[in-house]
Amino acid sequence: MSVSAVGFDLDYTLAVPTRDRETILSEAAAAAGAPPLTREAYLRAHQENLTRETRAPIFETLLDEHDSPVDPEHVATAYRERITDAVVPVEGVEAMLAGLRTTYRVGLLTNGPVVAQEAKIDKLGWRDHFDTALVTGALPAGKPDERAFRALLDGLGTAPDETVYVGDSVHHDIAGAHDAGMLPVQVLGEGCDDPDPRAVAHIHHDDLPTKLPKLVADL
Repeated sequence: MSVSAVGFDLDYTLAVPTRDRETILSEAAAAAGAPPLTREAYLRAHQENLTRETRAPIFETLLDEHDSPVDPEHVATAYRERITDAVVPVEGVEAMLAGLRTTYRVGLLTNGPVVAQEAKIDKLGWRDHFDTALVTGALPAGKPDERAFRALLDGLGTAPDETVYVGDSVHHDIAGAHDAGMLPVQVLGEGCDDPDPRAVAHIHHDDLPTKLPKLVADL
């Protein structure tokens, strides 16, 4: 069966921050009057809160660890404003998405709270770039849970074996898409995971806009 749809992860696949996220987290905590928060602790709390409306529960967890009286909503807002301001598209991906949509259904499935991820999509101006765009904060489960990928397939109206999914995380993207029966393509590059054999192909981040369309056509 030939490919009829292509799904994408958002962060570190189609868009990247212009500044280090650990620095942004430190700045947000300081601006809200919170104690110093580590990126490692943030990622652990984030993974436990993939189906939330906002990041407030994430920061509630972190602030509880420090016995801090700071309002989690204040930290969440400070972080969202800074990370949204810093996010930019990977060079060439907007033209790539437009080109793919002339032949395939194109979707987005991104982990995270609704408000945070939709703020990024709005900032990038990508509401019309996808046939379906899903944030796990509005779903029963986040990646790598198969339910998240099934929601994407339902939105695209395609079968797993005719749907490519492109992402950078082995745990969230490659393993999840593979287990859902999709065709995972792994994005590689500085700070990315090592190549995983479950991916049907690997593409360096810088080459994604130029090489992915041909790769998909050849599958």
